[in-house]
Amino acid sequence: MSLAGIGYDSHRLKEGRRLTLGGVEIPSERGLEGHSDADVLTHAVIDALLGAAGLGDIGEHFPDTDERYRDADSMQLLGSVVTMVIAAGWEIVHVDCTVVMERPKLGAHRQAIRKRLARVLGLEEKRVNVKASTGEGIGFVGRGEGVAALAIASLDER
Repeated sequence: MSLAGIGYDSHRLKEGRRLTLGGVEIPSERGLEGHSDADVLTHAVIDALLGAAGLGDIGEHFPDTDERYRDADSMQLLGSVVTMVIAAGWEIVHVDCTVVMERPKLGAHRQAIRKRLARVLGLEEKRVNVKASTGEGIGFVGRGEGVAALAIASLDER
């Protein structure tokens, strides 16, 4: 049996924070505000994996009310989720994701993000796809107020 799950996340941009996407720090004057490192892309991937495996969502496993997760490295959280998914009897087949932001442009960083996600997911790079889009000047993304990310994960029974 094959299953798929989707994930979505968004975070506000804030001066003085680091901008981390898919475990890769992106040079920027503003970063993402959040309880953890606010890696919006990794959070979307986590929710996609948890959803596909029927294991709830990121907030159930890593609540923002728990101080253990303050400034947490989202790639470590992703590693924990990969372990949960495998323990539940699933194999991760493919992850496809999109980051939606105005600036900075991600073209120069997409391959590094793909490589980092693939490593933590335990997948070949060809099984992880990272895309980037903009808000075309509309909405909170278009106004440069925040960043959003979407992901889909495919799982097969082990």
